[in-house]
Amino acid sequence: MPNIITADELRAVLGVSDSLFNDAYLDQIIESAEITILPMLTQYQSAVVATTIKDDVLFIDTLRPNFFVEGQGVVLAGIGNGLDGPYTVSNHSVRPFQVTAVVDEADRITTPCIPAGTITLDGGSAAEIYASVPAVKTAILIVSTEIFQSVTAPGGQIEGVDFAPTPYRMGRSLQNRVIGLISAFYDVDSICQ
Repeated sequence: MPNIITADELRAVLGVSDSLFNDAYLDQIIESAEITILPMLTQYQSAVVATTIKDDVLFIDTLRPNFFVEGQGVVLAGIGNGLDGPYTVSNHSVRPFQVTAVVDEADRITTPCIPAGTITLDGGSAAEIYASVPAVKTAILIVSTEIFQSVTAPGGQIEGVDFAPTPYRMGRSLQNRVIGLISAFYDVDSICQ
């Protein structure tokens, strides 16, 4: 389910009716745009690369230093092994790449998360932080429009304003077209990840 813009807002930008493209179809396009834009923004989240359980303590190893503190509510996602869900930080390890939470689980050896999962401050996801930021909303609308046009254009080729075909609109430059809008919110630590 989209978080920043609605199917009706995208439909208004595209100038299409709901009889041609229903909400479910447009929601899928918006979600794809959000998956493209939101991970680039600063948020209270770290990638989780491994977990270990020892003596009812869940050790969460992150890809980069994290700044979670004791007592904060966090949400694990994409971890697997039945560990996805909310937790309360019990301690921040001396190691800047590890945080712990109390669990009632049997001991487990270190288990890598492939692909990496996430640990997010409860209420601190990019979708929640940037829900009312016009620049982020506009960036997601632009990317949604690009995705829609790429999917619906004959032969998958969009024409530019000069009527020249532009076959690589969905390439690596897609994010670069909106970087000016979101540059104030860009997570510079994530560039190397």
